[in-house]
Formats: sequence, structure tokens, C-alpha cells
Amino acid sequence: MISQTAEYALRAVVFLGSQAGRPATTHRIAADTKVPAGYLAKVLQALGKAGLVHAQRGLHGGYALTRPLDELTVLEVVNAVDPLQRIHHCPLGLAEHRGNLCSLHRRLDQGIALIESFFEQTTVGQLLAEGGTSRNPLCAVFSSGESSAVEAKELPGR
Repeated sequence: MISQTAEYALRAVVFLGSQAGRPATTHRIAADTKVPAGYLAKVLQALGKAGLVHAQRGLHGGYALTRPLDELTVLEVVNAVDPLQRIHHCPLGLAEHRGNLCSLHRRLDQGIALIESFFEQTTVGQLLAEGGTSRNPLCAVFSSGESSAVEAKELPGR
């Protein structure tokens, strides 16, 4: 339903949210979230352009979130890297559908709108709070200072 890029961004943001404001390097984030480091660097750059993360240079530098966890929504993260695409006009370009979507595309757009609304109502803080016994929503325990070697379980629907 969402792109791999959006999922990688969500993994990175959830990880950063679990770090209590401590910056984390690209290498550390990549290792703990199972995201390729080269690709993660591009994702973090996009999140930075959107103002969701900032980079700190120096010995104890790295990336950190710019906003409180209970204010940062899943929709903001997804839209920063690969926005959900609503259907505003007939994807087939049919003249008879100008100004009025057919029932198929209207229903698909309604589904996207529901997902958009759900993502807008879900914060990173909620994701971390719902982590249960694993303390996070990524199914692998994040360590607090060293890279996790815990095997990640497959995410639902994958």
C-alpha cells in the first residue's frame, strides 16, 4: 500500500523516536532498522528537507527528530518521501469521465482517503507506545547504545 521508501522512512523515524532525543548515525539507524545505508542516506535527506529530522555534525552527531513524538504523524513521514496519490481525474483519460470519476476510481480514491485519514491520526508516539513487550513497532528490540542483532520478524501483510 505504501512504497518501500515510505516504509524505510517510517522505520528510521520510529527508531529515532526510540532514542530519547539522542542523535543516531546513518550507520546505526541502518543496522537497527535493516535499511540499506546508502538508500537510508537519501531517505534521511528527504526527511531533512521536509523538516522532520535534522543532522548534527561532530563527534556525537547524527540524526534526530525535530518535533515531539506526539505531534509527528505517519502521514507527514510518508508524504515527506513518497506522498499518497489521490485520484482526481480519470487515470484512463476517458472524456466521459471528465469531472466525474467512474465507480471504480471513486472507490479507490475513497480507500486512499481512508488510509490518509488513518495515517494523519496516528503519531510516532502512538506507534512507540503500542510496541508492547518488544518496546517498539518494528518487531525487533532496539538497543540503547549498540546495534541490535535481534532477528526482525516479517511485518504483517508482507
